[in-house]
Amino acid sequence: MVFVTGATGLIGSFLLRELQARGLAVRALHRGAAPIDTFPGVEWVQGNLLDATLLASAIAPDVTHVFHCAGLVSYAPQDEDSLLETNVEGTAAVVDACLARPGIRLGYVSSVAALGSPAEATDEQPAAIPQVVTEKATWDLGASHPAYATSKYLGELEVWRGAAEGLAAVIVNPSVVIGPGDWQRSSTRLLRYAYDEHHFYTKGLLNFVDVRDVAAQLVRLMLDLPLGTTERYILNGGIYPLGDFLRDAATALGRRPPTVAVPDWAAELIWRFEHGRAVLTGARPLITRDTARAGRRHIYYDAVKVQQTTGLGFRPLNETIAWATQGLKTNRTSPQTVVS
Repeated sequence: MVFVTGATGLIGSFLLRELQARGLAVRALHRGAAPIDTFPGVEWVQGNLLDATLLASAIAPDVTHVFHCAGLVSYAPQDEDSLLETNVEGTAAVVDACLARPGIRLGYVSSVAALGSPAEATDEQPAAIPQVVTEKATWDLGASHPAYATSKYLGELEVWRGAAEGLAAVIVNPSVVIGPGDWQRSSTRLLRYAYDEHHFYTKGLLNFVDVRDVAAQLVRLMLDLPLGTTERYILNGGIYPLGDFLRDAATALGRRPPTVAVPDWAAELIWRFEHGRAVLTGARPLITRDTARAGRRHIYYDAVKVQQTTGLGFRPLNETIAWATQGLKTNRTSPQTVVS
């Protein structure tokens, strides 16, 4: 039996497909409506990550592997408490439940955000050539980090705590995950931005990975390779200019692509205006300081380690865009929600 959290999310839903294709019995945690028709045969458990009693019951003696995909992705200032609750406390609860069942193997979906940024790749002085970040990157405790990045870093620390107490674990750090998910959530909003025919885009680089590759790599690491020491693995299919990505996505969707690049100084003004509007009205900002600056960090996340370990590669962006946009055009009311 395999237990999956965040199974209705973008990564979790494609992970279910991988597991069911192998004929494995799956138990999955969900909060909203369970997509029973989409995944017949899955044993659905409704509840919350912070419910220790529920987790202890779900991660029963028949469970051999736990895939922890649930998480909150947000750069809105008002979500800081929720990020810590879901991504840190929720992960701690999953780790504790696993520790109560000796022999279980845990796969944790983190993020490249948890790797931090090299000091040289600042917003004010971006490198002309992207700097390479590997799994050996260390977190700068003295630097300023987005709340989302901090929550994923602290979530990783909970997994490392579990490993120190004897838990066998694998950590994967995906970059921006692309796939046909919920238009309203996380990385799929990039595709919706292209669909909505906005005129403007911010300059910068996008590290991306196909959701199918995330699921395939994680399953290979968890189920096919010998049990060893806890390791983290970057999952990244490549790097691409954000403007080109939006142009290609809009074209694939049959929409008009954005054509006006927003200068850095204008992006700085916009996020400050949005912050003020959010404070006064309580509305969620359309752009935050972190999202305005993210693309200006010229960083490339190197996925050589996982490719050497699993022997699996990554799909090129043009293939991913064609597949994801076709899926969104076919079913714009997908029940999936994005968690990474």
